[in-house]
Amino acid sequence: MSDNDGIKMVMAVIRPDKLADVKRGLAEVGAPSLTVTNVSGRGSQPAKKGQWRGEEYTVDLHQKVKVECIVADIPADDVVEAIREAAHTGEPGDGKVFVLPVDSAVQVRTGKEGMDAV
Repeated sequence: MSDNDGIKMVMAVIRPDKLADVKRGLAEVGAPSLTVTNVSGRGSQPAKKGQWRGEEYTVDLHQKVKVECIVADIPADDVVEAIREAAHTGEPGDGKVFVLPVDSAVQVRTGKEGMDAV
């Protein structure tokens, strides 16, 4: 799937109700550190129609959670698989996972750089 040399950022956009499962899955593969952001977006999940005060409206941006995990000492593929398994429902809107290279990293507190900063 991906080259696992160096530092990688695994970024996933998932259903909010699957976050606890994803956190548990990441901890099980040894990647407990993560950043979580509430986001909205659209993909293959169909738009929802609704009514408010008699007016029909369409919601095509769905509430999601973006999970970012930086890894250096464990394979990014293991992190991807943990997220995929934990976030899977089999329905449209389960999300996506991306792996990106990280050019550099610096730990603010200590000044450590590169692999030592992760």
